[in-house]
Amino acid sequence: MTGVIRILGVDPGSGATGWGVIEAHGSRLSFLSAGVIRPKRTLSRAGRLAAIHEGLAALIAEWSPAEAAVEETFVNASPRDALVLGEARGVALLAPALAGLPVAEYAANTVKKSVVGRGHAEKAQVAAMVRVLLPTSGDQAADAADALAVAICHAHHRGAQQLLKRSA
Repeated sequence: MTGVIRILGVDPGSGATGWGVIEAHGSRLSFLSAGVIRPKRTLSRAGRLAAIHEGLAALIAEWSPAEAAVEETFVNASPRDALVLGEARGVALLAPALAGLPVAEYAANTVKKSVVGRGHAEKAQVAAMVRVLLPTSGDQAADAADALAVAICHAHHRGAQQLLKRSA
């Protein structure tokens, strides 16, 4: 686990998919880039999913991450909303997997606890801690800050995951 590891974090959504790229060298984290993929609302559902895939594939080609992490979505809304969000999450898992990257998944509470110290932190608290942990990231859109939080969470948990895989 020595050396620098580049991590792509993804916060999936059908209207806005946040992404963030960081590097971890031991416990030291560095911000590289972040943003939001926003498919045109005029696209069909399949078209929006294709736009998310194309955006993530382009980011993977540009930044060459070694690993990816995707937030598990929690929806306390209608079954239709859960389905649409699940489709976007499927694309967020598929794009890095097709690129040959190992993909980790983290529950929202795990991400918040890793970054803020509380599993039920507010979005503003997550964004504030992302700025503390990655000072050069500046102010990011909420979805991008959430994606950076997913990447930070993975940087903190990846060693334990690798140990579990080796012992299995």
